[in-house]
Amino acid sequence: MTAIALTIAGSDSGGGAGIQADLKTFSALGVYGTSVLTAITAQNTRGVTAIENLSPGIIRAQIDAVLSDIAVGAIKIGMVSTVDTIGAIAETLNRWERKVVLDPVMVATSGDPLLQPDAIEALQQNLVPLALVLTPNLPEAALLTGTGIAEDEAQMAKQAELLLKLGPAAVLIKGGHGRSSLSTDLLFDGINMQRFDGPRLSTTHDHGTGCTLAAAIAAGLAKGQDLAHSIGTAKAYLTAAMAAADTLKVGRGRGPVHHFHEWWAA
Repeated sequence: MTAIALTIAGSDSGGGAGIQADLKTFSALGVYGTSVLTAITAQNTRGVTAIENLSPGIIRAQIDAVLSDIAVGAIKIGMVSTVDTIGAIAETLNRWERKVVLDPVMVATSGDPLLQPDAIEALQQNLVPLALVLTPNLPEAALLTGTGIAEDEAQMAKQAELLLKLGPAAVLIKGGHGRSSLSTDLLFDGINMQRFDGPRLSTTHDHGTGCTLAAAIAAGLAKGQDLAHSIGTAKAYLTAAMAAADTLKVGRGRGPVHHFHEWWAA
């Protein structure tokens, strides 16, 4: 069987995040990528200048077209900026049983908002319960739980408990915004906690890191790996892509990670 993954996300015209980053990640990890567009952004390494959301009808049609024909092993969900978008995705996916990696994209690396304020509750109620794993970073976990940004692992654990009550099978809280010497992600499933450590790299070229990690986890699941294995290989892939990011000369702002660092040097 060919390993196949689906990304449901927005388009980044700069190519560093969103659908573009997801498809690059799938390809780099040996997985055939399919896609459903939720929005089109006018975006580069310095920011987002415009967003046009696609209609719920075309979002539903894209999901049904892919899943009715193609044996998708895992789904990554990224930018879902409106209540209507979230409703369309949840309604359609409820007809299809698949492994879902939900990356709650709320703010772009540049600081531009990507999720409308009134859509947070819809995300919590309609999409989070569908997730095999929810992958918030520290600011996203704070927004989803209505608490402050976690400053240590004990606070991360408390936020994970709150997030698990929303219905996902597991929560991976990412520590990339932390202050320690290691970038530590913590996986909680309601019973166990597992650590995934990586070096904290000094680079400003980190555009699309959240998209890339979630897509890499979905790629692992599509290949038949269990969740912990998928997260471990995804973490290693992202760390290497970030380590090579400074070799890319893309734009004048916060550039992308190097998704194809194993295949070509900049």
